[in-house]
Amino acid sequence: MDDLIVVKDLKKWFPLAAGLFSRTKRKYVRAVDGVSFSIREGEIFCLVGETGSGKTTTGRLILRLETPTSGEIFFEGRNIFSLSKRELKEFRRKGQMIFQDPFSSLDPRLTIFDNVSEGLIIHKIGDNREERLNIISEALESVGLHPPEDFLFKYPHELSGGQLQRVAIVSALVLKPKFIVADEPVSMLDMSTRGAVIKVMLDLRREMNLTFLLITHDLGLVKYIGDRVAVMYLGKIVEEGPAEDLIDAPCHPYSQALISAVPSPDPKKKIRVMQIKGDISMSLETFSGCKFAPRCMLVDEKCVREEPELVEVSNGHYVACHKA
Repeated sequence: MDDLIVVKDLKKWFPLAAGLFSRTKRKYVRAVDGVSFSIREGEIFCLVGETGSGKTTTGRLILRLETPTSGEIFFEGRNIFSLSKRELKEFRRKGQMIFQDPFSSLDPRLTIFDNVSEGLIIHKIGDNREERLNIISEALESVGLHPPEDFLFKYPHELSGGQLQRVAIVSALVLKPKFIVADEPVSMLDMSTRGAVIKVMLDLRREMNLTFLLITHDLGLVKYIGDRVAVMYLGKIVEEGPAEDLIDAPCHPYSQALISAVPSPDPKKKIRVMQIKGDISMSLETFSGCKFAPRCMLVDEKCVREEPELVEVSNGHYVACHKA
């Protein structure tokens, strides 16, 4: 498969407000701090990590919803930050996002039809209201909302969480995108509804050859639907590889801790719990060594002094750890 997305040394630093008479050097939150990876056409690439690791910011940067501090992002071989106004509009149609909270991603004052048709009008898809009605009706049926006439003219508050998340998927699908950033798309749903929404995503990937960037903290979900996965910590990728290999045999202590926290459905299976200290915190200062060193149980002098680089430990499996 060819690379659809290529990310090179991507950084996003958010400045912190300083006091009026402050003489100290301005500080920054390093939300994304030198990230590089590629996403192949037709695959589901997963970004995992704790809250505050920089996953969502990375997804927003890839869709140019944020402007990077530095770095490059290529979509179909073209740098998205050098696109003209007309080319950017076309890119907006090809790259869509499914937000974590379907309740806030839809306008509560508009019906489902009006919410979804807004994108069609902007991109001039459908010559009239009747044609747009047919397009949206087909999309609603494709995600299991049938008959569509029962949903078209309802307001968001009249639908359940699972139904709203499917509508959020429809909002992205009607524009016939090639790439979708799915930011925790099932985290707010109950287990039965979650399975139905995941099945919809997998069916759409197969039928439309969609490419997904799945942002999640659910490592069980990653093993089930992911092709490749990257583990982020404080704006850095600390491990990357094929989803099944990384979940079954993680090399980085942070990855091991995340996976050991996932409960096993087999009560007889003993899980080796990897203990880590403290909580994730904002990355305000430049670390001379490994960013995970303050929490790692295996830390030594080299970890504090020297930052590890991503190195290949097996076929397609990379890890940034001196102890790997």
